[in-house]
Amino acid sequence: AFAAVRNQKDIIEHAMHALEDMNMADKRHMHSASLSRGDKRRLEIGMCLAQEPRLLLLDEPTAGMARADTNNTIDLLKQIRDTRDITIAIIEHDMHVVFSLAERITVLAQGTPLVEETPENIKGHPKVREAYLGEAQV
Repeated sequence: AFAAVRNQKDIIEHAMHALEDMNMADKRHMHSASLSRGDKRRLEIGMCLAQEPRLLLLDEPTAGMARADTNNTIDLLKQIRDTRDITIAIIEHDMHVVFSLAERITVLAQGTPLVEETPENIKGHPKVREAYLGEAQV
């Protein structure tokens, strides 16, 4: 937990550590408005992590990103997942992102949970195929 009052040196040190965690230390002198979409998202995630949450809820974290920024964000989220004691819940339509990160997937159909499974079992699941590919269950 954060102390109620922190001196400027502590704040700067904490911010620099957060930038390093996000692989953005080289951008420390840039104004956030001039960052790429991917770097802005990294900064946002870093700001969230600075609060030391136990749950990180991300809604479409790669929306509008070029594939390179998407892959960098995937790598960052894998690093966060592997190095911190935190649960990450992601709402995402990009299946490349979902299958790159998820340990469990809940598929929704018209807002209703359809199936919850491991990524390996989701792809060929009959209910998922029927809902999203229009294939009848046999």
